[in-house]
Amino acid sequence: MDNAVRAARDGWSRRRFVGAVAGTAAVVTVPAPAAPPPDPAPVPVPHRRKAAPGPRPLYLGTYTSVEGGGKGVSVARYDPVSGAVTDVGPLAQIPDPSYLTVHPDGHTLYAVDEREDGAVTAVRLADGHVLGSRSTGGSGPCHLSVHPSGRWLLSANYGSGSVAVHPVDASGVPGERTALVAHSSPAPGPGQQGPHAHQFITSPDGGHVLSVDLGTDTVYTYRLDTGNGTLTEVSRAHTRPGAGPRHLTFHPNGRYAYLANEVDDTVAVCAYDPATGRLTVGEPQSSGSTGDATNYPAQFVVTPGGDFAFLANRGHDSVARYAVEEDGARLRLLDTVPVDGDFPRQLALAPDGRLLFTANQRSGTVSVFHVDTGTGALSRAGEPFASPVAVCAVPL
Repeated sequence: MDNAVRAARDGWSRRRFVGAVAGTAAVVTVPAPAAPPPDPAPVPVPHRRKAAPGPRPLYLGTYTSVEGGGKGVSVARYDPVSGAVTDVGPLAQIPDPSYLTVHPDGHTLYAVDEREDGAVTAVRLADGHVLGSRSTGGSGPCHLSVHPSGRWLLSANYGSGSVAVHPVDASGVPGERTALVAHSSPAPGPGQQGPHAHQFITSPDGGHVLSVDLGTDTVYTYRLDTGNGTLTEVSRAHTRPGAGPRHLTFHPNGRYAYLANEVDDTVAVCAYDPATGRLTVGEPQSSGSTGDATNYPAQFVVTPGGDFAFLANRGHDSVARYAVEEDGARLRLLDTVPVDGDFPRQLALAPDGRLLFTANQRSGTVSVFHVDTGTGALSRAGEPFASPVAVCAVPL
């Protein structure tokens, strides 16, 4: 969520980087989670559909309340082979839909309304009909996700530092909130005025939900009661003071995750114990940014096979490419690739992992890259396409 820092960032001039980082950065290995079961049960891997032949939908979120912004959620078509994007048009008029996600059944899209009076809104994908909106109970919601069961919608309120749970009925409509938890401790980190919940996701095993809070330098783990939608905190993981954690992305094996730290321009490998929900944050390492520009890491994505990870760097305006080693316990920086855009806020992989999309907020563009499945190398799939204040791109 960029409301708190948008004014400072608006003064930046556009900067492009050509070439890759020479050599590699130091690598960090974290220990295995404490007391893992001797023969762990297989961890469910999030389902990834193969890209069907012919054009596929690409849903786009934007800010509507800023100069040059969009009018809500739009939809484009992309070719899963060439990466070409065409036919951008409106889907639903929603205020400031800065983050989007789709229900596991593929029929309903959900958007945050990143306003002072925050809300989540459901849209039927078949015709763009708005099914309904519900208050998140906080300000500036900037992230949401759907529990793998499809029955619960999880959202993070950046402005008020809280997380919310809404039930989802059989038609995809969100109901009245069943939980609202504010991050009241620990105290805010250096330079922060309060908690800032930036993400709320379900662990790959489905047993826990985790919230990343930039303001308190903490990742909170909760157990979600899937019968009544309530939350019980079970663990906290702390970064070093002032790291400003923003987004956590799990490796497919469910034992490790990768944390993007926005404020101190670092990343970290985290060990995760599915039995307890305990996350262990490893030592900080390089985001791949170089030069004089201030850089804010935004988000990781991991390839379906778990061999490579990509990080969006805002300021350096690049995607950092990492080799994932030791079954997920280590990241090794390989290089960075310029996005040919300004301020890549969000990344997304196509369902088959062969295309990577970057939503470039300041340039109002989305860049598309081919992903070499053997090496993780990125090559641009044509020129970036225009999308006003692009902050989220979701390919199906």
